[in-house]
Amino acid sequence: MFIAGFPAGPWGTNCYVAATAAGSECVVIDPGKDSAEGVAEVVREHRLKPVAVLVTHGHVDHMWCVAPVAGTYDATAWIHPADRHLLTDPMAGMSRETTQMLLGGNYEWAEPDDVQELADAQSLELAGLTFTVDHTPGHTEGSVTFRSPYARDDVSEVMFSGDLLFAGSIGRTDLPGGDHPTMLRSLRDKVLTLRDDIVVLPGHGEQTSIGRERATNPFLLELQTDAPDGAVGRVTRGL
Repeated sequence: MFIAGFPAGPWGTNCYVAATAAGSECVVIDPGKDSAEGVAEVVREHRLKPVAVLVTHGHVDHMWCVAPVAGTYDATAWIHPADRHLLTDPMAGMSRETTQMLLGGNYEWAEPDDVQELADAQSLELAGLTFTVDHTPGHTEGSVTFRSPYARDDVSEVMFSGDLLFAGSIGRTDLPGGDHPTMLRSLRDKVLTLRDDIVVLPGHGEQTSIGRERATNPFLLELQTDAPDGAVGRVTRGL
């Protein structure tokens, strides 16, 4: 499995391109602001053909370039139905600070020509790769993660975690559609149940692993002590 990743835009959002190998079809994950050029560079360098764009959630720092990227390569966009409205109305999921930053800009938002909706536990076969979808609400109502098998003895899967889980932290829950107790349930039910050798490729920051976060992430450590919902502190990452 080939994976290229790069941070893009003012929020440093990680955009990923995944394929079986160079010269094949590929999948683009979370093309945020200013990511289209980076995607094009990876595609050219490795002779790839994007056939799908996967969106972990509908915040503008993760989907700003979904329509341009999908349109350029005639690719299908995939998003959870609870976040689909944000493709055309991203302001509905923004913080006051982000909204103020974008005021005055001449922005137009539209869905890609081909949009498909994701479901929990769904298995996607795209570009020769298999992705398992986990619905992980809390950061947004339609947040999902994507897990894909990885053929290495010490790594069973890679997980594109969006803004659910970071190295040493978790996603914020104070934006429209966010809910902290729901986030904790997603972490408990969809993260702590996973194998330690899974590599986590987050929406912001450096890669990590489930084992590392289980052992060191203060939010996961608190969950493992059976703290009541809401007892874990909050963070402000991403939008």
